[in-house]
Amino acid sequence: MRMSTLLISAALALPLLACSDSAPKVAKGVTAKDPAQASVSGADIARRVKELSDDKYEGRPPSGPAGELTMTYLADEMKAAGLKPMGVNDTYFQPVMLTEVTAKDTSFARIDTGGSTLELKQRENAVFWTKQFTDTAKVENSDMVFVGYGTVAPEFGWNDYDGIDVTGKTVVMLVNDPGFATKNPELFKGETMTYYGRWTYKFEEAARQGAAAAIVIHETEPASYGWNVVSDSWTGGQFDLVRPDKGMNRTELEGWVTNFRAAQIFKAAGVNYNAAKANAAKRSFKPIPLGNLKLNAQIDNEISTTESQNVAGGVVGSKYPDEYVLYMGHWDHLGSKDVPAGEDGIYNGAVDNATGTAAIIEIGQAFANGPQPERSVMVLAVTAEESGLLGSAYFGEDPLVPLNKIVAGINIDAILPVGDTNDIIVVGYGASEIEDRLKTILDKEGKYIVPDQNPSAGYFYRSDHISLAKKGVPMLYADSGIDHVTKGKAFGTSFNEGYTANRYHQVTDEYSDDWDMSGIEKTSQIFYELGMNIANTQDWPNWYEGNEFRALRDEMLK
Repeated sequence: MRMSTLLISAALALPLLACSDSAPKVAKGVTAKDPAQASVSGADIARRVKELSDDKYEGRPPSGPAGELTMTYLADEMKAAGLKPMGVNDTYFQPVMLTEVTAKDTSFARIDTGGSTLELKQRENAVFWTKQFTDTAKVENSDMVFVGYGTVAPEFGWNDYDGIDVTGKTVVMLVNDPGFATKNPELFKGETMTYYGRWTYKFEEAARQGAAAAIVIHETEPASYGWNVVSDSWTGGQFDLVRPDKGMNRTELEGWVTNFRAAQIFKAAGVNYNAAKANAAKRSFKPIPLGNLKLNAQIDNEISTTESQNVAGGVVGSKYPDEYVLYMGHWDHLGSKDVPAGEDGIYNGAVDNATGTAAIIEIGQAFANGPQPERSVMVLAVTAEESGLLGSAYFGEDPLVPLNKIVAGINIDAILPVGDTNDIIVVGYGASEIEDRLKTILDKEGKYIVPDQNPSAGYFYRSDHISLAKKGVPMLYADSGIDHVTKGKAFGTSFNEGYTANRYHQVTDEYSDDWDMSGIEKTSQIFYELGMNIANTQDWPNWYEGNEFRALRDEMLK
């Protein structure tokens, strides 16, 4: 679910030095004139993108007939590309069991103020659901309390739940971190979002605290996306992995409210909203009971369990077949929504992420048809990313190959057809030694690395690579940039802003035959060379010293 706003302020960035002084080893079999690298074709990628974003795939939901059609197409494409099956039982598939929960129209949520009622209306001013796999989830007369950022972070000396028992209560909280609000680099990580700033964490922590319901207040800047993204992404059927406890350890209700509705809620409670927000960013903050407000909600569910698939193919290494270089991208998108006759309800997801899915297959084809790499290469198209990184999370828990045999991974999550650029964006820049290898390749190409220039959005935690990073596997999450080779940075910035504003997670994210595929082609060629570099050397790229995942990797490799 990568958003192109990570590129926008890169327009002022200058070429950066690599984080490590150690020069990466140069791989065998990769030169500027390598025919296999040159075979990575923008036209071939475009053919797959056009197919994957066709209406017949109905927005690539992770299950159902359209999902099955997508998975079959991907397996067929991997086979045609010369990739050997690397799934379960010598197939291209890794089954991923999902539960889909859809809130019925009879569901409701309202806040009783003691004299009136504030309705939380789906999509209009709120979005709510339950992760509990039950026919009906209820919240009855639940006292409401503002818990600031809803964070318990011992390493930052922060506990928003200190001194209060929220068992059975409804917690209301802000998105992102206190550091974003204050711009204080000494508070959390300043404007760089930590995992504590992610809404997914906040719901999990509320459940650990025993809350009955958890509501996040939406604001566009700290969330890094508009209300339309919330209302389109988290209404309708919501998928999750099949959990042993059927999700009963989660709160009865999870949801969002608009900033405007939140202000009305605080006013009804007799609490100054702006003052409460300001206090939430201070270490002296204490939870604020929201007067006599009580949440009453009932979520009536339609529940089904379905099987989706991760799709995996690859090339077996000539010398070290049990060591793997991983290419990963998610194949799913948002599916389709019920709309009035004559309107478009299909979220085709051409950029997000038909581009990444098409690119990893094209890169895999270059490995299959070119010089055999010394290490094996796996191409993994994962399911249900848009539902919470579920396919990659499943792979992380039940990997097709041991995680300590994955040397490094490259995640491709949406490449915009902006054309060829002089720069490559590295999200979470300064994380791993894979970046050193990338820099060596880019130096030869006359290109340069720039970091994610919108770290407050927390993009590093919002795509599938994080499912393996949290296990210790070094992963690179990168994309082509905005510094267009002929039209400059202003053009690239405008192009990316337009996508974010008008097409990201919208029915307008569609393929067009007039796309400029030169940048997607070049970026994919670079990622091919990077993978071959790793495959044809016997060192193991690691996280940089001081990275939070370094100790996990060191232990894994013992």
